[in-house]
Amino acid sequence: MKAPHLQTGENAENQACEFLQAQGLTLITRNFRCPHGEIDLIMQDGKTRVIVEVRYRKNAKFGNALESVTKTKQNKLIATTQIYLESLQTQELLPIRFDVIGILGNGQLEWVKNAFEVLT
Repeated sequence: MKAPHLQTGENAENQACEFLQAQGLTLITRNFRCPHGEIDLIMQDGKTRVIVEVRYRKNAKFGNALESVTKTKQNKLIATTQIYLESLQTQELLPIRFDVIGILGNGQLEWVKNAFEVLT
């Protein structure tokens, strides 16, 4: 039996995954973990690999879910994505996009494509 907050997070990820699949994206993997952090969903959108951060908030009283993806979280996602790409053991350069799905407790879902970019 999972702790309630873990079950809530899993439910939000399931909702986000189903929504994205209905939009035509294909699931590659879920919950990729490494020492830098975790990627909730890795999807394919045409030729673009999509790194998806799912954020759940019971309500927007302290800001919406999207606002909680801070620069620190972005940097962790970027570092984790680099490890993920290295694990593929391929020389193919894939276009990468970072999306955020924000879900409120009332079920309202907001999808932000290209929520942030890697600045080199």
